[in-house]
Amino acid sequence: MPLNHKPILVAASLARRACLVYTQGQDNHNGHGMSPPRTHRSARNPILPVLIIVACLAAGAAARADDVQLRPDHPERYTVVKGDTLWDIANRFLKTPWHWPRIWKINEQIKNPHLIYPGDVIVLRVVDGRPELTVLRREVMAAPGAEPGAAAPAEPPPELGTVKLLPKIYSEPLEKAIPTIPPNFIEPFLTQPLAIDEKQLEDAGYVTVGLDNRIALGNQSEFYARGLKADDQEFYQIFRKGNPIRHPDTDELLAYEAIYLGDARRLEAGDPTKLVVTLVKQEILPRDRLLAAPPRAALPYYYPRAPEARVQGRIVTALNAVAEVGPYTVVAISLGRREGMQEGHVLRVMRHVGTHKDPETREVYKLPDEESALIMVFRTFEKVSYALVMSATRPIHILDTVVTP
Repeated sequence: MPLNHKPILVAASLARRACLVYTQGQDNHNGHGMSPPRTHRSARNPILPVLIIVACLAAGAAARADDVQLRPDHPERYTVVKGDTLWDIANRFLKTPWHWPRIWKINEQIKNPHLIYPGDVIVLRVVDGRPELTVLRREVMAAPGAEPGAAAPAEPPPELGTVKLLPKIYSEPLEKAIPTIPPNFIEPFLTQPLAIDEKQLEDAGYVTVGLDNRIALGNQSEFYARGLKADDQEFYQIFRKGNPIRHPDTDELLAYEAIYLGDARRLEAGDPTKLVVTLVKQEILPRDRLLAAPPRAALPYYYPRAPEARVQGRIVTALNAVAEVGPYTVVAISLGRREGMQEGHVLRVMRHVGTHKDPETREVYKLPDEESALIMVFRTFEKVSYALVMSATRPIHILDTVVTP
């Protein structure tokens, strides 16, 4: 159990005991053949029962909030198949998929215990009253001279409970582990510039002109740029400054959208630097900016989980979407690394319903926000983060609130 949950459980336990003692006392004094004892005047304070009842309710709420809730139709075991994601599997067992790390039991006897592969069997068991999920993996024994991946000869059954541990070789390569979320929805956004702050914008290089005074650049166009400070950098990304991203409540400038235009490779260092366009997404023009391209990396492996602290922000923009946003859409939120956002954090989207005029009193009152979706953060910047909509029960809108689930 995480350490930060222990005080909650202790407080809940004490409150439940107080509630039990109080209610038993009330039963004994009311209708169970026992006369009420003589009490001190302060003991008859009517506030005391109210406080005890509140404590009881709070204890129940704390216990429920701390409990991991299994789906009523959860399987006892599930065999992973190609195309599964960790989110899909967590959703098969849990009502709250972001609680996956709290019940995932690492099997230290297998290689890469944090990863899950097609063919693995996910097993649900209950230990000390708490659910646990663990993985059973098909392991292949390599006999001397056998081909890689060949099945090992059968071993005689162990006697007297003695188990002989032998080295194992795994046939599953690391890159075949199932991803946390569908990779095709986020891969284009993992390395492309999405958001850029004022300092980065000032430090970025910029396109001046193409060879032969060409203004619009296309694929394989050679051009000159200035402001590139790293002489050892070979590959660059070209982008255009987009709209400012502002916090809808404070009007703070969080970042500028970075419109990705293409890639370039340096041909000659110096000032100006000579480059060639190697990939074009949109037409490239003078004053468009250049950033050093990040190194290529494998798809990150995210663990879905709730943020450690209570956070609240807003959806500030959506990529390639209209006013209403649905599942597997990428959205930007007004929370970044400074608020503690990390890749894998899951947030609940609350739709702002608005106000309504009471038909009886004609008074205008605020309607409560309604839960509409779950999103998972996959890339963070200093003041903004980008997340994928994992599930939605109703359309999501720009400026909807996001909170810790």
